Amino acid sequence: MATTPVIKAEKREEFGKGASRRLRAAGRVPGVIYSAGEENIHFHVDILEITALVRNDGTNAILELEVEGEKHLAIVKHVDQNVLTLNIDHIDLLGVKRGEKVNVEVPVIYEGEAAPDAVVLQELDLVEIEVDALKIPDEIVVSIEGKEIGDQILAGDLPLPEGAELLTDPEYLVINVTFQQVDEEVEAADEEA
Repeated sequence: MATTPVIKAEKREEFGKGASRRLRAAGRVPGVIYSAGEENIHFHVDILEITALVRNDGTNAILELEVEGEKHLAIVKHVDQNVLTLNIDHIDLLGVKRGEKVNVEVPVIYEGEAAPDAVVLQELDLVEIEVDALKIPDEIVVSIEGKEIGDQILAGDLPLPEGAELLTDPEYLVINVTFQQVDEEVEAADEEA
């Protein structure tokens, strides 16, 4: 991430369900920054700004939250969404320091073409890694180009960014290249129909 987005926030003075409802009705999202060794900061931010950040950068988004002129580097840790409107109801941030390593889950995607007649099954969508807070990858891309039936890619085989450490068990199956299983009874019934 080239630049860290700055989001202006205001300190929360009122707490509880009623206060949170009033904030949401005014287009604000209540939240908390949790930082090791520091007091938690309760804040509220503009719903459009925080929604755009989460949509564009995902749940591992890094931001600088400006509260009363003071900037706090943080990572999005948890987002509560309204089940009906899908609006963000509350956000939890984890305060981080530059150069500090964080544990995050990163999506795994594959690219390329496996051998003809091979079926590619992705068994694991996310892997947990420990990485510098300012170098969190959006995704980990693995190539399946030319993989044959029977080939497998384990978590330990994934290409990690420089300085990252895999926390997921390296023996977990991520990609399985197999053959198309055909149910002969179903195929026979299809031919009869």
